[in-house]
Amino acid sequence: MLKVGLTGGIAAGKSVVGEMFVALGAHLVQADRISHSLMEPGEPVYEEVVRHFGRDILNADGTVNRSKLAELAFGGDASSGSASGSRVAELNRIVHPAVIRTQEEWMHGIGLQYPDGVAMVEAALLIEAGAAKRFDRIVVVTCTMEQRAERFAARQKADLESARKEVARRMAAQLPDEEKIKVADYVIDNSHSLETTRGQVRKVWENLHN
Repeated sequence: MLKVGLTGGIAAGKSVVGEMFVALGAHLVQADRISHSLMEPGEPVYEEVVRHFGRDILNADGTVNRSKLAELAFGGDASSGSASGSRVAELNRIVHPAVIRTQEEWMHGIGLQYPDGVAMVEAALLIEAGAAKRFDRIVVVTCTMEQRAERFAARQKADLESARKEVARRMAAQLPDEEKIKVADYVIDNSHSLETTRGQVRKVWENLHN
């Protein structure tokens, strides 16, 4: 079984690219969904996050309000895109080890079921978390900053200027694309049409099987 890490900065289009790989036969898990499940009430990660960030991050039903947590974690001055005062490293120290452990268990299970398959993990902070060495191949998805802002605005139903500031703030806590690309085995430029992206995905898929 081949272990593939799929990563890229915020709103680069990782999920769209991941769906294209799934359509070709890949088995995919999203680190974000894993972290969501680990932050359900009663989970050890949930208890630790609440202990560190306080009960103000909780909704009335006790679930984590991810917007409030993100605001506390990323900190800084949203208008300048600065990450000064950021507590994202503190949050990552709590969440990443459990996410990586769950990913490893998932890939092990896929390997038992599909020995010749491709197990793909989609994770925004895969390289930042030091998890790149756990994979046989790394695929990095890129696009322009303006496209990130437009996609983020559409996803969050926010105005474009607010989206630009929020994308800049979050990207300040991530490695720049130039650094991610240095680690990549394959780079998919998602700044053109979906069909262009799909063509790149097909080529990578073919190479993964050579």
